[in-house]
Amino acid sequence: MPGGRLTQAERQQIAVGLADGLAYAEIARRLDRPTSTITREVTRNGGPTAYRADLAHRASQQRTHRRRQTAPAGPQASPQPYGRDAEAVRDYQEVLTTVYMASGLPKMMARVLGCLYTTDSGSLTASELAQRLQVSPASISKAITFLESQDLVRRERDEHHRRERYTVDDDLWYQAMIRSARANDQFIETARQGVDVLGHGTPAATRLENAARFLDFVSEALIRAADQGREVLYTRTDTPPDSTTTTATD
Repeated sequence: MPGGRLTQAERQQIAVGLADGLAYAEIARRLDRPTSTITREVTRNGGPTAYRADLAHRASQQRTHRRRQTAPAGPQASPQPYGRDAEAVRDYQEVLTTVYMASGLPKMMARVLGCLYTTDSGSLTASELAQRLQVSPASISKAITFLESQDLVRRERDEHHRRERYTVDDDLWYQAMIRSARANDQFIETARQGVDVLGHGTPAATRLENAARFLDFVSEALIRAADQGREVLYTRTDTPPDSTTTTATD
């Protein structure tokens, strides 16, 4: 399987594949590339309907140029625990960030979440996040405020070091799922009020009533599934034998 960055010719083949309606996995197979590479490439360059090979290639060259200008980054060169490949971890973190962005998260929020989820402790301070992502503390603060409002990150006080730590843990996925399900409650209630206003049996009232029933059914099913599957979030795997290389922040 070829490594390295995508070539302009490969980007042109991606554009052709998208135009033909091919799935990312099929495009990746034809290029002998990982599907994650194609997913990241398309998502970060306008998505499947707006992807242009020439613009994507130019953007890649500009990013490479910027990285070379800021190459001496301390955190980028720090050793990884468990014998991991530092470059592979950085690449995966970028893929994860891209997936978060595709799900609707703004870029900085997605980068912070991706950084936390690829840290063994699942917990970092604002200064550690700023250092790892090479951004300002103000950017981290804004991202954390948003993520916390969405129940995607929890804020904790580290009394020993007198600073706050931002944490992702097993239960946050459950809480976010419940919050997402309950987000439909207001629409369901409002839709049912509209049925009385518009008159039972009228086309408009029926449309609202059906929407309310559908969302109510889906929300309750989602909550039941989250409750039933919650224990999966607490499944533990064996720790690799070289875990002694884990750093303090990881």
